[in-house]
Amino acid sequence: MHNPEFNENTNSEQTQNDSFNSIEPEEKQDSFEDQQTQETLRKSATKTDDDEFYHNEVPGYIKGRTKFVFVMGTVISGLGKGVFSSSLAKLLQNKGFTVEPMKIEGYLNIDSGTLNPFRHGEVFVLDDGLETDMDLGTYERLLSKNLTRENYLTSGQIFMAVLTKERQGGYLGKDIQVIPHVTGEIKTRFRQLAVQKHADIVFVEVGGTVGDLENSHYLEAIREFAYEEGRENCCFVALTYVIKPNALGEQKSKAAQHGIKKLMSRGIQPDVIAIRADDPVGLKVRQKISINSNVPVERVVSMHDVDSIYKIPKLLHNAGIDKYVCEMLGFSCPITFARDEKWERFLSQIESQEGELVIGITGKYTQIRDAYASLIHALQHATTACGRKLRIKWIETTEIELGQRSVESELVDVAGIVVPGGFGTRGVEGKIACVKYAREKGMPYLGLCYGFQMAVVEYARNVCGLTGAHSTEVTISTPHKVIDILPEQKKIEGLGGNMRLGGRDVEVSVGSFAYSLYGNRDTVRERFRHRYEVDPKYISTLEEHGLVFSGKAPGQPIMQILELPQSVHPFFIGVQYHPEFISRPTEVHPLFLGFVKACLRKI
Repeated sequence: MHNPEFNENTNSEQTQNDSFNSIEPEEKQDSFEDQQTQETLRKSATKTDDDEFYHNEVPGYIKGRTKFVFVMGTVISGLGKGVFSSSLAKLLQNKGFTVEPMKIEGYLNIDSGTLNPFRHGEVFVLDDGLETDMDLGTYERLLSKNLTRENYLTSGQIFMAVLTKERQGGYLGKDIQVIPHVTGEIKTRFRQLAVQKHADIVFVEVGGTVGDLENSHYLEAIREFAYEEGRENCCFVALTYVIKPNALGEQKSKAAQHGIKKLMSRGIQPDVIAIRADDPVGLKVRQKISINSNVPVERVVSMHDVDSIYKIPKLLHNAGIDKYVCEMLGFSCPITFARDEKWERFLSQIESQEGELVIGITGKYTQIRDAYASLIHALQHATTACGRKLRIKWIETTEIELGQRSVESELVDVAGIVVPGGFGTRGVEGKIACVKYAREKGMPYLGLCYGFQMAVVEYARNVCGLTGAHSTEVTISTPHKVIDILPEQKKIEGLGGNMRLGGRDVEVSVGSFAYSLYGNRDTVRERFRHRYEVDPKYISTLEEHGLVFSGKAPGQPIMQILELPQSVHPFFIGVQYHPEFISRPTEVHPLFLGFVKACLRKI
């Protein structure tokens, strides 16, 4: 669906002709000459030093066809800008509009691939292989759509593009500056996304806060963009934070007021303000923020904590934010909450949950819950579908490895365990001990990526008798390199790369347990992020001792799913990929659903 006010058969040239034909005959020649002069100046803008405007034409882009919503944060980071942006986008998506999100980050990394989970949370992988910020996962889950690299932007990408263009002579001798060249490149990316995705509305989320130096060029680009596109085509949203000190017992808004004024000092006047807080924000606080920001109080909305982020769209609708944004952007659209039967069924399931299901996650970044954001959501999707509330028991495998805690005491009260992805050596032996316990005790087990590899190592050691078996990622001196970077894989990947990234097909063995979980599908598409594989020379030994490899890469000796027969174990599955990345609230991933059902049968 496109802008209801925009006629598909109308373009900028036709609009100019209609305006020209309404002019009196004596005025037509003067008007025509003025248009010619303006066109000449426009074309020569990039060829002279006389024009301070930076023109970077985007083929197919028509001003006004796509509208833009910019979401920015103040006071502190981590306020939930992605949750707000994706929730509002979902409301407008339900009204029939084509929405596209874009997350922009101030850091100089080209992507998120090398970021430490302790510092930045989960690295989310798109189907096209780009490693991104975790907020892209939020957008995919709420909008139920796969995003691409065009939906993600970092300062590193922008500066690289500008410097590459400069080295190639793309600026025709001009001195390259933040304004207009860096800001011009940013604005170009906004317009390119609109054209490439045929978007009615683009939601741009700015990472961090308005006070961050690394965001200054983004804020300036956004200000310029509204100047060029017209305020009727842009909506500014500011997220802020209201604190409630325990010693005072009341909400305080001064920090929020200062943060919003900081944004206004950059030439950006918010149209909507969303206030994050532990509890619903009172009218008096909203009034204070309203009068200090020139935003009507009805557009200063409380975005307080709720028990599920999936309730935020309805919260914003009840506050009338979707109605206002539609009106501001000139859309003629329904103002009612669009009916989405699958989504409504999911929300009703959240309300009807009875009892808890305790799942153990044996990880190495357990102090930072954001490091496992997609995994947590995938488990929530599955437990909600089964009518239970999820309670996670975080098991720090480093403590097990160091003997500070025992496996038995850590796993005695959980219904099943998940061993998630990870890199490096810390906590590895603790993970292997958890795998062994789950296998021997018949506890439902789901290994993801690294969890797949550790299941192979454990089975090789304790069932196949391959003493000292390990992964060369952990120790290169192991006598049995059951997990390794294979020369064959290096040749397959080519160009010196050995990381498998993004969506790839998996061949599933007909008749296997995995085959039945996937609904009797022999080919599925999953997302990968790893570089180590099962060494093919150990596959026959592992299989002879009862391990089943039920999924592999098409045409390649790369094992991607392992399982134990149900006659031996109720649920023991490891996968080399990350199914958590593609689980959706209304489309629960079958492996997580099967795992949760097995856990419920166990208790």
